[in-house]
This record gives sequence, structure tokens and C-alpha cells, in this order.
Amino acid sequence: MLLAVISSLIMIHSREIKLNGIIPDLIKVFWKIMELRVLVLFSFLLQVFLILFGNRRKYTTNRWLQIGVWWTYLSAGWVATYALSILSKDSKNPSMQPNFIIWAPFLLLHLGGPDTITAYSPEDNELWLRHLFGLISQLIVAAPVVQISFKSGNLFYVTIPVMVAGIIKYGERTWSLWLGSTKKFEESILPPPDPGPNYAYFSHDLAEKIAEGYKVRLMVESTPVSFYHSQIVIANESIQDAFFLQYGFYLFRIFQFLFADLILSIQDHHNSQYFFQSIQWNDAFKVIEVELGLMYDKLYTKAVATYSCLGISLKCVSFLCTLSAFVSFYCLIDDKGHIDYDKTITLVLFVGAILFEIYAVVVLLSSSWGMLWLSNHRNWRVDLIYRFISRLQTPLKLSHTNRWSNLVSQFNLINFCLKDDKPFKCPKIKKLRRFHQFLRKAFYRDKQPVSGELKELIFKKLREKSWSAKEIKACKKLCAYRGDGVLHRWKCHSIYWSTKVEFDQSLLIWHIATDLCHYSDVTAESSPTVKTNYETSKLLSDYMLYLLVKCPFMLPNGIGQMRFEDTCAEIGELQETERDELCKWILEVGTDVEPSAIKGERSKSVVFESSRLAKSLESLAMEKNWSKERKSEIIRDVWVEMVCHAASQCSGLHHRKQLSRGGELLTHVWLLMAHLGITEQFQISQGRHERTRVIFT
Repeated sequence: MLLAVISSLIMIHSREIKLNGIIPDLIKVFWKIMELRVLVLFSFLLQVFLILFGNRRKYTTNRWLQIGVWWTYLSAGWVATYALSILSKDSKNPSMQPNFIIWAPFLLLHLGGPDTITAYSPEDNELWLRHLFGLISQLIVAAPVVQISFKSGNLFYVTIPVMVAGIIKYGERTWSLWLGSTKKFEESILPPPDPGPNYAYFSHDLAEKIAEGYKVRLMVESTPVSFYHSQIVIANESIQDAFFLQYGFYLFRIFQFLFADLILSIQDHHNSQYFFQSIQWNDAFKVIEVELGLMYDKLYTKAVATYSCLGISLKCVSFLCTLSAFVSFYCLIDDKGHIDYDKTITLVLFVGAILFEIYAVVVLLSSSWGMLWLSNHRNWRVDLIYRFISRLQTPLKLSHTNRWSNLVSQFNLINFCLKDDKPFKCPKIKKLRRFHQFLRKAFYRDKQPVSGELKELIFKKLREKSWSAKEIKACKKLCAYRGDGVLHRWKCHSIYWSTKVEFDQSLLIWHIATDLCHYSDVTAESSPTVKTNYETSKLLSDYMLYLLVKCPFMLPNGIGQMRFEDTCAEIGELQETERDELCKWILEVGTDVEPSAIKGERSKSVVFESSRLAKSLESLAMEKNWSKERKSEIIRDVWVEMVCHAASQCSGLHHRKQLSRGGELLTHVWLLMAHLGITEQFQISQGRHERTRVIFT
């Protein structure tokens, strides 16, 4: 089929071929013939990829999928723009083919992009003004091509509706980017301005009452506010996860303030705290998943623009325009009885555009926003829609329950240093030390699922702390704990030093010390509790090191990269090549003298500070007669506290950024802490639910 197309096209344009036997000239002519057709089809295929996979990065951490979506996202706009420029240039040719004229508005439709992705990262939303200028400029480029259709019989019945659909799509994308920009996002979540009671009138009235001899007494009283349980009524509980959707959406409207680094009211603080203290850990994490999924949709898709009356109306207009154009093309454009491959391409574009619109409607109804609407209504029509969507979700791999990957990335320092990096053993690459390290870091990563036991542990520890999170001082203290709270509770004063240094240094020290303790404590005869505690500790330890190496912006400022490199360099000087042998050798080195006293400022390596910590933990266990279960529990709780500290210190902007990369456990912990009242982002002064009443006597 493809060979037939190519041969026929070459025969049609054979007059342009210089029959001099030079292959490069044939290639040039061939590309001149095929260039526009290839670009149009390639643009179409890019749209297919984006609409199918653009939204999956919300709950997938696959590196190749991320790269594929990134490359496709960047290429789609360039390819469509380039093809449109070729059409604009060819529009000066009076014998321009009708199918070429129809392709121009389709390319504008492609520039609008699918509903599943508008921005790849938060920075793309800030470029909404550039996209607005792009919409205007592309309209100017496409206008001369479409204008030709008015001189080509019934062709304008096809081009004008597709042009309208393209403008709507491109406009929706620009609108969504504008709504996702930092400035507009902050404006959209702020409540309407409230001047409060008329102070001038109050003062005037107060002065008159005092002049008349009244005694005045001011009394502050709180306006009672109902809790979430009494405010939410689920109309249709047959919808899957209806409970979590309702509460998640309710909380999302309040706690989206945190993603803009704004503050909450005292009432919202206590209200959320009360709710999360009364539910189970699995319900808490599911509600948070809904909130983060809604935030992802708001920032990186056309959700806000689409899930509104205006958005739905525009989608209906766009679909009807595309459908009417297809009918007009099929009925009014005569093929004159011969096979026209350009017409075949046009039919592919039409069928694809219609299927895209149908798929977008299915995605809309399958999303959390659509299921939320269905859960608010109960009638036979809603039940019919829900059954229809439920049957489509499995084959199309669509489900509103896919909200995050439930995976944490792992990066172990000792394994990284001992890893056999055969792909990067090329001497020329090794000479470029920085580039060599970059490649190794980029390709060295593992992933582990977040177990229910770990979620339950985190929720239990945070709920225990939340009972004391009533005042700002208590919240600041709870957020500041980074392992020292656990050490203080168990009276481990001799190892306080390991948590009082800079956070990145403390993280690296505890990371290696955890591996050393795991080596010495975990054997085949160890109890299941010891093994489970160390598995949890190592998972959190490797996760935090991954953040230090790959996402340092999510951790408190420091020189973690320098310390990591120096530590790797020191381990690289050791002769051991097996993990167990290396751990044994490190533990055998005496640490009576502090390593920092010998190294000074020359090296930031923490290998033997970690050895000192591991030995101190063993000494404490012997001194206090701890069992291995107790020791492993303390190490585990230190890591939980370090994760919570890092989560509380990361800004809302960086949490937003990671939503497009499969989500982070750190973001879930951060939002859970805020819901339980362990946050500094709430106001201290009198809340908006309080008012002052004047009593005259």
C-alpha cells in the first residue's frame, strides 16, 4: 500500500525529476513530494500518543514514558507549526489541491492538543501569553489557506467548521495554561474580598452611646461551624469511591491554599484535624490521593476549562463542527472515481478527530470530576451512564482510582559505589568524571511499592503528634523534629549530635549507619519484627537519599551533593568489592577520634561518622538492655520523623512540580501533616468565624 502511494506520487511529479541518475536529486524530489503528507500524518500520530499517554504520568513513574511524553509534547507543536507554514507558502499556488486546504484547520486543531495534557511542567503554564500570541499568529498563517476554500465550490462547508473547532481547541489550551499559571492560580483560590463590619459606622454609634451615658463592654464570640461529617451528603453511594471523592473534593477546595504557600484559617485547621483524627489510615490516604489527583488535573490538563458549563458547551460545539465537516466532506467533495491518497489522509484526520472527541468525553466521565458529579445525582440516567463508563474503563485503561504510582524511588549509596557499571566503563567516558557520574546517577535507580503497613505507621505516628498540635509554637516544634524527637523520647543523649548537624549531613550519616546496622543485626535467625523494621528503615533511607541526589530542591538547603560525592570518593578508595565485606571493614575501623577532627574541611565525607553512629547505637542497646526489636524500632522511627521534617520544609511549588512525575510519598506525608494540624501554614490572629459583639448596659 505504502509503496503504491509512493510510486504513484513520484509518477505524478515525474516532470520535476531531473533524469540524470543522481540519487540525491531523486531523494530531494521525493521529499518535496512527501514532505507535507509525512508531516501531517506525523502530527496526527503525535496527537494519538499524547491523548493516550499524556495523563498516565500522573500515576506512572516509568522513565521511558516520561521521556516519550516530554519529547512528544515538544515535537507536536513544532511539527504542526512547520506543516502549517508549508501550506501557507503553497497557498499562493492557484492550483492547490482541496485536501491540502482542509489540512490547514486540522493542524490548528492539533496545536490545541488533547484534553489529557496542556502543560508538561509548572513552567509551561507561565508561558500562556506566548501561546495566546501563537494562536493569533497561527490564525494569520492559516487564514490565506482557508480563504481559498471560498473559491473552491463547496469546500468552505468543510474548512470553516474545522477551523472553528481548531480555534476552540487552541483557545481551551491557552485558557487552561492561563488558569494554571502561578498568578492566576493564587487569584482563583483566594476568597472574595471581605471588608468586614463597617468600622466607621460602629465607631460613630459607639461614641453616641457613650455620650448618652451607656457603659460599653466588648465580647468576642465564635460562630459555630459544622464539621465535614454533617455538611456532606452522598446522593449516590453506588459510585466507586464516592465517599473519598466527596471528602477529597471538599478538602481540596480548602487545602489548595497550601500549594500556593498561602495560609489557612484556624477554623479550617481544627476542622480538618478533627476529621482526620476520626478516620482510619487507609481512608486518610485515599482522600489525600483524590486531592492530589484533582490538583494534577487543575495544573496539567484542561480540567478547569472543561469541567464547567462553558467548557462543556465549547466541547459540544467543537464536536458538532467536526462531525458536520466530516459529513460535508463525504457528501459534497467528489472523488471523480479515482483513488486519491490525499483524500485517504483527510479521512484519517476526520475519523481521528471524531474519535478524539468521543475519547475525551469518556475520559471526562471516567475522571474524578465526572464521578463526583455522578455521585451527587441518583436516577436511572446516571446509573445508565455509570454502567456504560464502567464497561469502557477496563479496555481503555481508564479509571478515576489511578491517582498516583504508589511507588518510591530507591538510591542506595553503598550499592551505587559497588555497582558494576559495564555500560559506562568506556575509558573516554570515564575521563569525563562529571559526565560519567551523571550517567551513572541517571540510570541507577530502583522502585519499591509503598506498603499498607508503612502508610499505617506514618499515619499512626502523625496522629499521635497531632493531639498536641493546637498552637503555633507546638506546630513549629513538631515540624522541626528530624529524628531528635525520637532520640529524646528514648533518652539517647549520646547520639544527639547525629541530628543536630545540617540536614543533608544527618541524612547521609543515618543512611549509611542504617545499612551498617542492618548488616550486623539482620540474620537468618532474626525475628520477623526486626526484619520488617529494617526493611521499612531501608526503604525510607534509600528514598530520602534518592531525593538528595535526584530531587535536592525538595529537601532543606545544604551541600548534600558535595557530601555525597566526597562520601562516594572515600568508599571508592576502599579495596572491598562485596557489600558485606565493605560493611564489616567500615565497622572494624576505630572511631575513638572524631573523623571530622582528622579530615577538617578538606573532605565532607561521612563514612566513618556513620560507623561511629552505628557503634554508638550498639553500645546504647547493650547499656540500656534493648532487644534488637527495640533498636530496629528506634531506627525506623527516626526515619519516619526525618521524612516528616523534609515534607514540612518543602515548598508547595515543588510539591506541585512532582505531581507530574508519578507523585511523591513526601507530598502525601506533607498534606497528611497539614490535615492533622502539623503545619505552620495557618493564621494566628482571630479567625474569620469569630466576631465581636458590643453589649450596652
